[in-house]
Amino acid sequence: MIKKSIGLGCLLALSSVVFGQKQGELTKADIQEIRGSYKKDSYTKAMENALSNNDVKSIAYNRENAGKFDHYFKYKVDVNGITDQESSGRCWLFTSLNVFRPKVMDAYKTSSFEFSQVYLSFWDLFEKSNLFLNNIIETSKQPITDREVRWYFDEVIGDGGVWNLFVNVAGKYGAVPKSVMPETHSSNNTRWMNKLLVRKLREDGIRLRQAAEQGAKKKELYAKKKEMMKAVYRMLCLNLGEPVKEFEWRFKKKDGSLSELKRYTPQSFYDEVIGKESLNDYVMIMNDPTRPYYKLYEIRNYRNTEEGVNWKYVNLPNDVIKQFAVESIKDNQAMYASCDVGKQIDSKHGILDTDNYDYNAVYGVDFGMNKKERIYTRDSGSSHAMTLVAVDVDKNGKSTKWQFENSWGAKSGHKGYLTFSDDWFDNYMFRVVIKKKYLDQKSLDVLKKKPVVLPPWDFMY
Repeated sequence: MIKKSIGLGCLLALSSVVFGQKQGELTKADIQEIRGSYKKDSYTKAMENALSNNDVKSIAYNRENAGKFDHYFKYKVDVNGITDQESSGRCWLFTSLNVFRPKVMDAYKTSSFEFSQVYLSFWDLFEKSNLFLNNIIETSKQPITDREVRWYFDEVIGDGGVWNLFVNVAGKYGAVPKSVMPETHSSNNTRWMNKLLVRKLREDGIRLRQAAEQGAKKKELYAKKKEMMKAVYRMLCLNLGEPVKEFEWRFKKKDGSLSELKRYTPQSFYDEVIGKESLNDYVMIMNDPTRPYYKLYEIRNYRNTEEGVNWKYVNLPNDVIKQFAVESIKDNQAMYASCDVGKQIDSKHGILDTDNYDYNAVYGVDFGMNKKERIYTRDSGSSHAMTLVAVDVDKNGKSTKWQFENSWGAKSGHKGYLTFSDDWFDNYMFRVVIKKKYLDQKSLDVLKKKPVVLPPWDFMY
């Protein structure tokens, strides 16, 4: 009887282990099977030695692709000079200004010109700080655990952005030449400036919420916010210098002669070199395969100024975007563009192509997601803005490769430029800002429709 009880107890204990196994748990048998799948044949041993002792990109580099692309183009915008954003996230601002830089050089008959990026960086961060505090006031009755409130405190501000931020800040504050307000160490290396500004804004945001909890009215909260903005202005001035209000400027022409010394305000200079209405002539077109094409989309609250425009775009197929882009380049019009620059980049030779690296061959596994799947899983998204300036075409007029003017300095890529294949365009290009005159009527009609509004935390952004 005793032996029988012991046997039954053992069976019960065993059954509790077997039947108590959690679904998805890796058992010893599972692990043994998985370990057994790693067969150390000659190739695997060699690759293990290679990968454990070298950078994976150097092993995956596709030698057959070397020399496949040159840097010559049938159509190229008249550009000259390479800018350098250094250790900052201001690619969007450099790119936006670089769209207009060739126009300034042509109008003034000068061989070189550069806008002051730090001037607009100052006002961009200033306005973003104001918008953040406004958003905190407007959501002060929502719990701090609310998704929208958490989003504001997570994101706060940064020096990154997109085209519409340039439209907002340049339209409001104008522009100045770089010689009038040059870069500072903090503008070229923004990490700590941004970090401390974010810390101060989070503190101010909490103080505003506390005041609201204690019964302060909105009018009182906005008065407190204005006082807080004085500290923001002070921090920015100490890092970037105080923005100029008026300045005198002259330039050297190609023939060596000097222009007359002229007095400007930032707004009058902007009006002269860019124009009051010209930014309204541009539209952002995007390739987002996760959503229907020929629709207008708007990202809610994705702007930098309270009164400014949100990020808005027309979603189009790549083949249509390419047609418009070719026409723009043929007409000597550079374009703001953005992409997932880190994917398949050969920095040494300045080439972006989907065959630059063969990770499938290196690991013996399949990396097979398409663009739509990469967006959904956040494996891919726009990471960098550059100016689209050149295209090469075959005998039938079909695009074969393209070129960016980058803002990483002249020593980066091919003398500051990145050449990319048509296939890379399909996979990793996301948006282009282009003059409306190059769009067909079907695309222009989309602009008349009511936009589909997307949240700022959408997976695409």
